[in-house]
Amino acid sequence: MRLKTYRGQILLPTTTTAILIRRYGTKYTAKITSTSPTGRTVSAQVTPPQPLPSDSRGYPIPRRQLICEATQILLQTHRSPQKLLDPTDPFLCLQNYLSALSISLTPNEASEILKSLNSPSLALRFFHFCPSLSPNFHHDCFTYSRIILILSKSNLPDRFHLARSIVSEMERNGVRGSISTVNILIGFYENSEDLQKCIGLIKKWGLRMTGYTYKCLVQAYLRSRNTEKGFGVYLEMKKKGHMLDIFAYNMLLDALVKDCEVDHAYKVFEDMKRKHCEPDEYTYTIMIRMTGKIGKPDESLELFEEMLNKGYSPNLIAYNTMIQALANARMVDKAILLFLKMVEKECRPSEFTYSVILHLLATERKLHKLDEVVEVSKKYMSRSIYAYLVRTLKKLGHASEAHRLFCNMWNCHERGDRDACVSMLECLCSAGKTTEAIDLLGKIHEKGVSVDTVMYNTVFSALGKLKQISPLHDLYEKMKQDGPLPDTFTYNILISSFGRAGKVDEAIKIFEELEDSDYKPDTCSYNSLINCLGKNGHLDEAHMKFKEMCEKGLNPDVVTYSTLIECFGKTDKVEMACRLFDEMLAEGCYPNIVTYNILLDCLERSGRTAEAVDLYAKLKQQGLIPDSITYSVLARLQSGSHRKVRVRKQNPITDDLLLGDDQFPEAVGFWMLILTREIARLGISSDEICKAWCPSSIGLYLDCGSVYGSPFHAEPHALLERMAFKSTRNRGHLCIVREVEAIAGNVAALASREQMGYTSDALGTCS
Repeated sequence: MRLKTYRGQILLPTTTTAILIRRYGTKYTAKITSTSPTGRTVSAQVTPPQPLPSDSRGYPIPRRQLICEATQILLQTHRSPQKLLDPTDPFLCLQNYLSALSISLTPNEASEILKSLNSPSLALRFFHFCPSLSPNFHHDCFTYSRIILILSKSNLPDRFHLARSIVSEMERNGVRGSISTVNILIGFYENSEDLQKCIGLIKKWGLRMTGYTYKCLVQAYLRSRNTEKGFGVYLEMKKKGHMLDIFAYNMLLDALVKDCEVDHAYKVFEDMKRKHCEPDEYTYTIMIRMTGKIGKPDESLELFEEMLNKGYSPNLIAYNTMIQALANARMVDKAILLFLKMVEKECRPSEFTYSVILHLLATERKLHKLDEVVEVSKKYMSRSIYAYLVRTLKKLGHASEAHRLFCNMWNCHERGDRDACVSMLECLCSAGKTTEAIDLLGKIHEKGVSVDTVMYNTVFSALGKLKQISPLHDLYEKMKQDGPLPDTFTYNILISSFGRAGKVDEAIKIFEELEDSDYKPDTCSYNSLINCLGKNGHLDEAHMKFKEMCEKGLNPDVVTYSTLIECFGKTDKVEMACRLFDEMLAEGCYPNIVTYNILLDCLERSGRTAEAVDLYAKLKQQGLIPDSITYSVLARLQSGSHRKVRVRKQNPITDDLLLGDDQFPEAVGFWMLILTREIARLGISSDEICKAWCPSSIGLYLDCGSVYGSPFHAEPHALLERMAFKSTRNRGHLCIVREVEAIAGNVAALASREQMGYTSDALGTCS
């Protein structure tokens, strides 16, 4: 072999006319045989390199230096800060480097290079580039497994599609994967269809499932929320003599418990003990949660004691789970005793711990024991815990206990908590203790809490509802003097409050202050002022404000139209009310049940029965559900008594009558009435009505019998049967009985295995 050298470099011939100068890539042993007369060229005999060494199985041992050099070439564009200035393709550089050495990569070396690349996209490009390096290069099982593993750990958006394409390429090239390849795929895929394909690959490649394969398959099915198949794989692996580790056992137990598979969970728990896989604290916690849900607190206590006897130290989750189980069984004393042991073991309670105990004490009417709980865990009672307890007590309607706990926090901590202060203000305002709320508002700054507009608005709203105008005015002046500045909500509350008390001039003054401030009136501001003007006898001014609102580009909402329609209706301007209703529909503002009730009442009081019936038909066409006020107006329409004064105490928004809900019995008293009215509207005579509905029977049957119960839920069907037709949110038992008797009716409820039924029978007045 004749080589040409130039200043310590080898000149290699290339396919182009240019000469490519390269450094020595490796060491050669050569013997000079002749020299030219000029001495510029020499002839040398080069000894060829030794063949690649191989291991005991015959596989070539990877050349570590070659792997490192190839990895550095591929990563140079990713590591170099001047990669934008150096447009060299790393794959072209790698190809030139290998061509200069006249060597080729082995699949094992390619797998090691893939392992060294820290970029999944770069690794995938190199994987597809390898066959172009040499016609004799073919990916084997190891390189395929390596690239699938890299894809499984990546965040590429199309990683699942890429993995499927790699597997398809393996099948096309006739490459038989190993059980490790299948294990990687099982741990990677997330849906049952792909997992079934993995099982098909095991059969196609003639592989044998190992214990690790079974474990991966069980966990994969559990991740895909397919507990049934996961448990089936577990039974199959148990027959083959394999067993799970503690992590997989806990994962299977948790999935079974969440799917209410109680018997299967017990079986797995017993298998753990029988297979010498000792349950840990997480296992016991899962079982305690299950037994607590199915109403077996004694068994939960036994499991908890067993966990302690085995030397495990319960963590916060274990204590919370056990306390929750005792709370479900209404065991107040045992729950508090366990809480005391929890604090004694220096396990810090969380908000959930206090929440469970608080709801238990409130349900059992033993809130006096809350002081003991707070005193024992005083060192763990942070401001956030105090705030949570105060807020929860306020929601449960225990104002005095919330106030006592807030005072305890006030005395124990130098700094206050804003959420606790807001909750306490809301609690005092809800109880009507506005004087105490104003005093608290003036002292909040002493605990380092800044008073904001939300706090002022809370007190303003309470004062306005109680029509306490003098304290409201004084507090507003204090707010303007000391800050913070009022916002739009503040002005809206004040306008509404003054309007509710009949202080029209004050409301107009507040509205003018809003217009002069940095804030501008919104739809709610105009609604409050229009309501104030209209309901205090200034209907023309209210209508002018409505037009002004439209001119300023504010879109009237359903509250605006409903308010004006009600004001026109009270002043017997029915035509104007109907015109506004039509305008409302034309503007694309859909009326709600309140709007329909207002206009129905207006039409009924004016004796326009036919229009009221047509309006009720529109209500049904719009898909709205009539409430108790709707039925009351219809009852007056049926009886023909057009009252000029309407008494309405309930809020129609909260009085929706939903059949099948807790107010279902309330509809019974109106069934015959509404059906009779509908038939009369169709032109059927009164005699025909009596013949058709004498006697009359209506029944509603629901598929909610005891057969639909589960071990996790008690069967309340007998209780619901006893509670039917007793009382509702709007009617007491006596009222329901009188209304049913007024139509000569009889109501009944029955609970069976398949269904629950609510029936009503009524007799007409025909002779």
